[in-house]
Amino acid sequence: MTRPDILTCVHEPFGDAFYYGPERLSERYERDLQGRQDSSFSDSTYKTVMERLEKGEAEGKRLFIKDITYYLSPPGGKPAKIAPSLARRKRGVGTGDNSDQPAKEPPYPYDTEGEPDNPTVVPTELLKKFHFAFLIRHPKRAIPSYYKCTVPPQDKITGFYDFMPSEAGYDEMRRLFEYLRSIGEIGPRIVGQEAATNGTNGANGTGGNGVEICVVDADDLLDKPGAIIEAFCKSVGIEYSPKMLRWDTEEEQERARKAFAKWPGFHDDALEHSELKPRDHKKECKSAEEENAAWTKAFGDDAAKVIRATVDKNLDDYEFLKQFAIKV
Repeated sequence: MTRPDILTCVHEPFGDAFYYGPERLSERYERDLQGRQDSSFSDSTYKTVMERLEKGEAEGKRLFIKDITYYLSPPGGKPAKIAPSLARRKRGVGTGDNSDQPAKEPPYPYDTEGEPDNPTVVPTELLKKFHFAFLIRHPKRAIPSYYKCTVPPQDKITGFYDFMPSEAGYDEMRRLFEYLRSIGEIGPRIVGQEAATNGTNGANGTGGNGVEICVVDADDLLDKPGAIIEAFCKSVGIEYSPKMLRWDTEEEQERARKAFAKWPGFHDDALEHSELKPRDHKKECKSAEEENAAWTKAFGDDAAKVIRATVDKNLDDYEFLKQFAIKV
């Protein structure tokens, strides 16, 4: 968002269809018709989201999208079927195309076919239009942070009134990552690593001509923001400037407030600061017992058990992705 001269930034557009629209995958607002209508996104489908993105790209700047992988996949590891609005249906004489309006509620599973190995509801031909990079965070930090947004008093701001472990998203990210590798869209080259990873780490892709694998770990970003962002920019073809680490003018602050307004309460830390600089001390490593005690103190014993179970469930997927993280 600090480069409006060359980039049009869009913040989590696919959440509109995932949570609120007639093709919604999430159960969070399934029994809350009023909440879906009040969101202003109750008519959003995966097709309308794609059309908005294409319109933004047509304005002449490169499109930069920050989004969440699980918005593209059915929760709980369910088999993916292509979103009706994006599906190519065979139409006979006298038949109409009502693919934009799934008739049943809840709308998933869709009355469409999936694609072999594709873990998303987006056709591969559309996935190939994007240059993918991945941002990861250790679940022992991400999960309690997200949990805090779903309980009082923060839930009154976010509108998320219960914690759903399926929204952790590590499984969905790993499966999309591995799919993109398998079809040669990313890899085998890895940003910041001289030799491509192979063998026990999975498929290297079919063609070997994909964009570099670009994975940013949040802890590395907070420890060395300049070096990590510079490596990221080099990989994705953006000219790096140290000014990108600051958003300290009123114009930049207002741009950030507008971008994050759709998801209130989730980005307070970014809005309360005006620059990204190295943290003074690396994140303290605590034992599992110390973590459990801290979560119990903050949220209660039952909540701490839920957080621990969710952290442990997602650890393998995080560690798999971590091996590809940018090294500087």
